[in-house]
Amino acid sequence: MQPPTGQPPPGKRWHTREDSGIRLDAALRWWHDDEPIEHPKIIELFNASLVLDDDGRYQLRIAPDWCYVQVEDAAYEVRTVDITPDERVSLRLSDRTAEALDLGSLQLSPDGVLTCRVKQGRAKARFSRDAQYQFGELLEESPEGHLVLRAGQRHWEVPLSLDALQSAT
Repeated sequence: MQPPTGQPPPGKRWHTREDSGIRLDAALRWWHDDEPIEHPKIIELFNASLVLDDDGRYQLRIAPDWCYVQVEDAAYEVRTVDITPDERVSLRLSDRTAEALDLGSLQLSPDGVLTCRVKQGRAKARFSRDAQYQFGELLEESPEGHLVLRAGQRHWEVPLSLDALQSAT
């Protein structure tokens, strides 16, 4: 089958690898041609198939097929925060991978949601409500008034202020 040529019909677009019409909005909702994608299995497939290429562009890679997609803000959702047996903080992401939390990349968005960098710092992840609660359960205040992340016997200072977190809730 030959790819389309010329101009698409009025109000339509050619769906090509470069212009798939697929986007992931800032709230991590998938869209196609400005229509929400609502089927749970398609959403899960898209989440698991999202990759960042060597040029810093997001692609959906499904079997041999792929296309570029627009990502408005975070590309991944932190779904679960775990403590590993060696007392490290691990994040389970929406693409079904897990990786260590980079505490230095932790930020609080203007809407009060935690974000961090993932994929060797190349991509942004947004915490789900459950993951943010799980993370909060690991925090405590040091005698000096700093936030400290507790994982078993290990403790790390968190680069966020207690005031910022309290005003976000």
